[in-house]
Amino acid sequence: MARTIGALLLGAGVSWLAAGPAPAASGPSPAAASAPAALCRPQSHEGQAYAVCTVDLRRARVKLFWRGPDGLPYGSLSRLAGQQGTALAFAMNAGMYDTGLAPVGLYVEDGRELKAANTANGPGNFHLKPNGVFYVAGERAGVLETGRYLKAHPRAEFATQSGPMLVINNRIHPKISEDGPSQKIRNGVGVRPDGHIAVFAISEAPVSFGAFARLFRDALGCPNALFLDGSVSSLYAPSMGRQDLSRPLGPLVGAVAR
Repeated sequence: MARTIGALLLGAGVSWLAAGPAPAASGPSPAAASAPAALCRPQSHEGQAYAVCTVDLRRARVKLFWRGPDGLPYGSLSRLAGQQGTALAFAMNAGMYDTGLAPVGLYVEDGRELKAANTANGPGNFHLKPNGVFYVAGERAGVLETGRYLKAHPRAEFATQSGPMLVINNRIHPKISEDGPSQKIRNGVGVRPDGHIAVFAISEAPVSFGAFARLFRDALGCPNALFLDGSVSSLYAPSMGRQDLSRPLGPLVGAVAR
């Protein structure tokens, strides 16, 4: 399935996002000091194409966005980008939502819990347990199974619950088959072992859950990763000249410079 992409000629408004070759000089230089904290780039794995955005939380902030200044859901990446301006390095949809564009599970924004955790059983991907929570606390992030998150109760500035978990302690979710029949455009998030690097990925064409989970475990180095959504999955990445169009979206996640 082709992605719908609008070209964005935004120049170098977010200098810490744009990657370039390392300088040849042996000593420190301004260019080296301003090496990118986040990078969106194409990547392939097992013959499938993806866009991957990597964020170093020591140099950039990962934030969640649900409602705009008017109290209404942003509803689209274009509205979020218009409100945030060039400060927004990238953004994508950030978890499942209801018909009113409200999160269906735990949602924390700026340290305030706006929706409680959802531990109910039910149909659909969200309830394919274990599901999980992606959270940000200062210069660290994490992905935990929902039960473990609720027990640990980290002091999260931002958190979103979704499901299923894709990778749990370097193991693929037990209910995800190697290459099942469900093929959709998917997006998700994983965190590297040191907790400082968050990795967001979206497939360029429909992929299976198994292929998507292996991307995070085998290619992106994430021992824990969470599925965010499928079909509506969308990416705003000005460094790639990309702004996807989609149906109305609920919560969004993005990166801004510290």
